[in-house]
Amino acid sequence: MIAAVRPHAWDFPLFLHVFGAMVLFGATLATATLSLTSWRLSLAALSRSTFWALLGGAIPAWVLMRVGAQWIYSKEGFSGNSDPGWIGLGFGVADGGALILLLATGFAFWWKRSQKRIAGRIVSGLATLYLVLLAIAWLAMSGKWG
Repeated sequence: MIAAVRPHAWDFPLFLHVFGAMVLFGATLATATLSLTSWRLSLAALSRSTFWALLGGAIPAWVLMRVGAQWIYSKEGFSGNSDPGWIGLGFGVADGGALILLLATGFAFWWKRSQKRIAGRIVSGLATLYLVLLAIAWLAMSGKWG
């Protein structure tokens, strides 16, 4: 019902935010799946695919999600002083997630170049951690916590 009373000028920024978040979740899930699969199979293709899922999928999707979030935030007129809790949680997961994504991409590059198993395990840990954080933000945004 809230979407029915929302001005139509907010539709596109909200679409960008949600689309970017969905692609980010999918790319992060692909990264976690590929890196966890590599624990049993030692294929060089898995390390390359993991690196490109992060560099070509997750990072551009993060940018799209974050730009859409900031755009819709400014359209809705929030000032930062008395924002609801779900906005703070969303911004925290998004901004902290940038660091996690950059670290995971660096370790994925190292894994792709050296084929050391420890790098793949670090990538899988970081991707799984970020998946959990994204799921928490998803629940907070859909339930409008706080």
